[in-house]
Amino acid sequence: MVTIESTPEMAFKVYKTIEANLKVVRRRLGKPLTLADKVMLGHLDDPENQEMIPGESYLFLRPDRVLLQDVLGQTGMLQFMQTKQEKIAVATSIHCDHLIQARVEGGVDLKESLQENSEVYDFLRSAAAKFGAGFWGPGAGIIHQVALENYAFPGELMIGTDSHTPNAGGLGACSVGVGGADAVETMAGLPWEVLYPRHIAVYLTGELSGWTAPKDVILFVAGALTVSGATNAIVEYIGPGARTISATGKATITNMGAELGATTSMFPYDDHMGQYLRATNRAELVPLAEKYKHLLAPDDEVETEPEKYYDKVVRLDLSTLEPHLVGPHSPDRARPISQMAAEVDDPANGFVDEVSSALIGSCTNSSYEDMSRAADVAKQAKARGLKASVPFMVTPGSEQVRATIERDGQMGSLRDIDGSVLANACGPCIGQWRRAKEETDHVNTILTSYNRNFPARNDGSASTMNFIGSPEIVTAMAVAGRLSFNPLTDMLTAADGTEFKLEPPKAAPEVPSENFATGNSSYEAPPEDGSGVELAVDPNSERIQLMQPWPAWDGNDFEDMPVVMKTIGKTTTDHISPAGPWLRYRGHLGKFSENTLMGAINAYTGETGVGKNVLTGETSQPIATIAKHYQSQGVKWVIVGDSNYGEGSSREHAALCPRLMGGAAVIVRSFARIHESNLKKQGLLALTFPDPADYDKILEDDRISLVGLSELAPGKPVECRLAHADGTSEVLQLNHSFGESQLAWFKLGSALNLFHQSS
Repeated sequence: MVTIESTPEMAFKVYKTIEANLKVVRRRLGKPLTLADKVMLGHLDDPENQEMIPGESYLFLRPDRVLLQDVLGQTGMLQFMQTKQEKIAVATSIHCDHLIQARVEGGVDLKESLQENSEVYDFLRSAAAKFGAGFWGPGAGIIHQVALENYAFPGELMIGTDSHTPNAGGLGACSVGVGGADAVETMAGLPWEVLYPRHIAVYLTGELSGWTAPKDVILFVAGALTVSGATNAIVEYIGPGARTISATGKATITNMGAELGATTSMFPYDDHMGQYLRATNRAELVPLAEKYKHLLAPDDEVETEPEKYYDKVVRLDLSTLEPHLVGPHSPDRARPISQMAAEVDDPANGFVDEVSSALIGSCTNSSYEDMSRAADVAKQAKARGLKASVPFMVTPGSEQVRATIERDGQMGSLRDIDGSVLANACGPCIGQWRRAKEETDHVNTILTSYNRNFPARNDGSASTMNFIGSPEIVTAMAVAGRLSFNPLTDMLTAADGTEFKLEPPKAAPEVPSENFATGNSSYEAPPEDGSGVELAVDPNSERIQLMQPWPAWDGNDFEDMPVVMKTIGKTTTDHISPAGPWLRYRGHLGKFSENTLMGAINAYTGETGVGKNVLTGETSQPIATIAKHYQSQGVKWVIVGDSNYGEGSSREHAALCPRLMGGAAVIVRSFARIHESNLKKQGLLALTFPDPADYDKILEDDRISLVGLSELAPGKPVECRLAHADGTSEVLQLNHSFGESQLAWFKLGSALNLFHQSS
């Protein structure tokens, strides 16, 4: 049975493997190595024969760990069952964090979730026990925080079915968000295949002080690189400034690196990581990390002259960094807080100054340090007779965090200003926030310390504008109640009528002096022998639906396909496959697919979630309705998309649902990394326009043929024939990034069908 814990034995094996592989890699490459190269190439399946060209080669890697959250974990375990494997081959854990809605407060919400989602939890618990995974029940905490507290260590290669898996980069792990099929293949014993990322460095000098927090580092970088600026790249934070940031501060930065499109983000090992490992009962790992420190940092030459070894270098002096806010509707719309008031005053922006709600915490910002600094602000407000002037909510990242800040008083200070404590779960960060309709049916402003702020992301309302800042800044602005408030310069009026200015929060301890409290852990280890465990699946369930393998490609070209929808502008996985109330059906693909492209904007009409059925002529029909009608008529169809199509969450359903309903291809200006991989894994053709202007040539009534598919090959364009409704036609050449092994996925119908072929 695979050991799930990160034991010294596991870490030692990882370091010896990295060391051995890098001897081969250095001989072959003959150049100094970045941190990402050391960890990633140190996990190569075949270092002697692996092609290693950044941005071109597909690496075959052996991850040390797989993480599944409860929503994608359902699909993950259902797909794992298709492999016919009896046991999971790699340390794996399942974390129940996504399904708990934020309605009242933590205890009440958790109790309701246990009742409403018992069927899902029972299935995941039984699957974990049967196949050998660890199971973290509802209330244990958010997957990324629990992994940081229990599993992550420097140099580890982790993959997880959530885009914010890079959180573990704060402890020096190479931790990557992937689609469910990637996870399943790894769980079943196959290497993980990923495009060799490019290299980006953020070189830090100076040191944070005053109101400025680690959150401000990533908000600045998001503005500098944009939401697609790090696509297919690993971002490394290096330089002397990197060694001044706490481990949990580093995790905040790497967590939100997902908003840049980055494969992952990482920090080199330092004493802050060692301190956190000791405080979380992993002191035995520290001497090993110290011994193999040379594997856990870039080579000296790389850090000394980063421009020679990275494709892009962003330099930032932490001493001069000002607190930032980003938003609304995109995590890269960044500005220093000193500019916010002017933007609020500008009517062209349409910003609402009055704040409707403020929320802090989540996997991104609920560390002991974060909560201590937010509590400092709360104490200052209380001392002047003030409370939060708007609804103010606190989301602990884990039961460990909650229990510790309850014990040490930070939670009490936040409650003193009327903070309400939500469950240790994702909640409002992912759309699991049930707000009153009168709060969301008009344009309104919320402030959060979360990581993602796309329209409708938090409460299902596109009218809600989410501005993201650090927990201390959000707490201060919750007291003021205004988006234009700058705590660095602006005055507040105390209860006695006097004016005062908040002081910058004091430097906070990175870890508690008494180490962390464990609280009520809900962890369940799998039995030694789970063969007799019965899977809890009701054949009449509306929540769990067993999956069947996709059919193989029939060897024919795709001809005369209608465009089910041409999307324009930002099309995230939240637009393609919305979450919120649909989360309850994520284990039932048939029901969940009803939401396909519900949030996407139709390029032809400007309408959201609807389009034209070209077979019947009917307009303004839901896209899922159109797709299913095409399928019933034996007609394959295609999606056309804009730039960075599929950014955001790793949501595999954004690929699964089009595949279920008869989609054959997705053609876009450019893809987000994870979504492109997910499409390929499900047997869909993921194609791009070599000239972005070719996007404009696709008309609403066009029929698209993709020909010469029997000659598909790496680097060879696909011929696309457009038949226009007026009888004219034209031919385009479309690019793709399929490697040789990935073409087998398409031909067999999916990546998982490889298992059926070999059996």
